Amino acid sequence: MLIRMRTTLVLDDRLLRDAKRRAAGRGITLSEWVNEVLRAALQKTQAPAPRFHMITFGQPPSSTHHEPRDFQGAIEAEDRSSLER
Repeated sequence: MLIRMRTTLVLDDRLLRDAKRRAAGRGITLSEWVNEVLRAALQKTQAPAPRFHMITFGQPPSSTHHEPRDFQGAIEAEDRSSLER
């Protein structure tokens, strides 16, 4: 037993004209065409996005805390190490 529900959709005028034209071209009602299109769209599954890998070069950086008070210490340590070279 099929259960059908009436609903109201607000569609762009041009979109509605195109949908009616396609339904008429197939010899079916607009409702039948909308049902087919929605079923097809809902069956498509979107592939999950691939895992993101950040490409880096050189030695991995030492961990730096991301608190404003920690930046000053990290900058000073970096400056001292560059002066010692």
